[in-house]
Amino acid sequence: MAVSLADLVRGASAEARRLAAAFPADGRKDDFPWAVIAAFDADVRGHVERDRRIEDERDRVLIASVTLAETSGDAEADEWDRARRHLVRAVDYLEETVLRFGIVNRAAAQRGYGAAGDPVSTSPEG
Repeated sequence: MAVSLADLVRGASAEARRLAAAFPADGRKDDFPWAVIAAFDADVRGHVERDRRIEDERDRVLIASVTLAETSGDAEADEWDRARRHLVRAVDYLEETVLRFGIVNRAAAQRGYGAAGDPVSTSPEG
């Protein structure tokens, strides 16, 4: 079965959630926000028409990632949980926004992810 653009969106979101759950892991905290959106940028962003709503949600993910990365090492567990939940919610909103409003672009159509101009998904459930 061919991979759809909606599948790539879901995969990028799952990777971001995995990184949020695993933080702090090995690596520099300065690199964490970029790691969280790396799959989205590589697999999704270049395959959908530019849309302010999608870019705004991507920015929210970056901001929430920075917040989690900058959480003090001696912070209480509830502060860590709050920052992690905030990031996961931002990822959820980004996923939902792309699935709801994303439009397949020509680059995605050439790769077989749908017809240019079609919606990424007809519903949040795919």
